[in-house]
Amino acid sequence: MDESNATCGKRLASIGLENTEANRQAYRTLLVSAPGLGQYISGAILFEETLYQSTVDGKKMVDVLVEQKIVPGIKVDKGLVPLAGSNNESWCQGLDGLASRSAAYYQQGARFAKWRTVVSIPNGPSALAVKEAAWGLARYAAISQDNGLVPIVEPEILLDGDHGIDRTFEVARKVWAEVFFYLAENNVMFEGILLKPSMVTPGAECKEKATPEQVAAYTLKLLRTRIPPSVPGIMFLSGGQSEVEATLNLNAMNQQPNPWHVSFSYARALQNTCLKTWGGRPQNVKAAQDTLLVRAKANSLAQLGKYTGEGESEEAKKGMFVKGYVY
Repeated sequence: MDESNATCGKRLASIGLENTEANRQAYRTLLVSAPGLGQYISGAILFEETLYQSTVDGKKMVDVLVEQKIVPGIKVDKGLVPLAGSNNESWCQGLDGLASRSAAYYQQGARFAKWRTVVSIPNGPSALAVKEAAWGLARYAAISQDNGLVPIVEPEILLDGDHGIDRTFEVARKVWAEVFFYLAENNVMFEGILLKPSMVTPGAECKEKATPEQVAAYTLKLLRTRIPPSVPGIMFLSGGQSEVEATLNLNAMNQQPNPWHVSFSYARALQNTCLKTWGGRPQNVKAAQDTLLVRAKANSLAQLGKYTGEGESEEAKKGMFVKGYVY
């Protein structure tokens, strides 16, 4: 739930709503107050506005989440900007003032943080961009832990491109090696982080599609060669996959034992059908919440390796890839 106000505006525009604070508040109230959501969801990443906001009924968003036994978290990065000297790549800003902001977020009830940086395969990726991404994540993680927040480390390898799955694997190996090297250099406690990586898939424009079993095989191979077993949880991002695709891939990864808790941290792949069902109409709130619960339960089952994909709607099967996606 951590889309910036501008990105949240794109979501609202897709159902014909204006990007106002009242509309953002109404939508996020719907999400946090869905009855029983805490059975399937353990944490919610918030945007700064939402962390300090109340629901439509006047209760603090943070308090509603805690009542649901959902841990509140906070997006702390300041977004992507062009990386000078690179091959048209970006870096993530937000380290300035991060320590004092993190302390304030903790006071407000946040218990974990999220920082999203990206690597683009069509643009190289250059050694400079990979190093910058890894160093930024490591500095952020150290500052978060210093302020009592569990850092979610998110090195997203974008789906953009027509490359095959082997190329994604090769790039991800390099990126993750750098990330864990710099985490160690910055004295980050591995037991106190969560990793939020992309699954290893072909580029979105690749003609050869991968089955969930192939995605699982490549991704698990990467995890085993790169991630220390002391990292407690791997929370995969959906990155523009359809709701069903993301769930099937997660399910395939949980068909065998892992030393980690292999789970999900989805935005669009949990909320797309929910948002469309709501459509900004108060009378649709319950139906939209029911849809959200269906998706959350499906991914909860996938995390146990027990999801079948039966009875899914056509909406849930639609891909959500956006070329050059920014938050």
